[in-house]
Amino acid sequence: MGFVLRALISAIGLWIATRWVSGIQIDDAGTLILAGALLGIMNAIVRPIAILLTLPITILTLGFFLLVVNAGMVALVAAVLPGFHIPGGFWSAFATALIVWVTGWIASWLIGPRGKIDVYVRKL
Repeated sequence: MGFVLRALISAIGLWIATRWVSGIQIDDAGTLILAGALLGIMNAIVRPIAILLTLPITILTLGFFLLVVNAGMVALVAAVLPGFHIPGGFWSAFATALIVWVTGWIASWLIGPRGKIDVYVRKL
């Protein structure tokens, strides 16, 4: 259930990116949901390998190169999935990765680390 929720959050981030970034285009809602799920799979499988291979430059840049790795994951999903286009190139993928990251970060506050919705009740 946690993966499905995070895939939907990624899809929401991708949808926001299609509205805010001029170089991103997703054809329909089905492609959007599939892109969110595929981005989650890529982040779970391919991203750790990419981080390991780019570890020296990531250390040299104090972790900022991870933003480039995230942009690469978005570009990889666009290359694999028909209906998801990035005609704007690297900077559009970079901006999309930032938007998806911020969306996921905000959603992590709401769903917690285990993928459950946390409800906080404050008693007076």
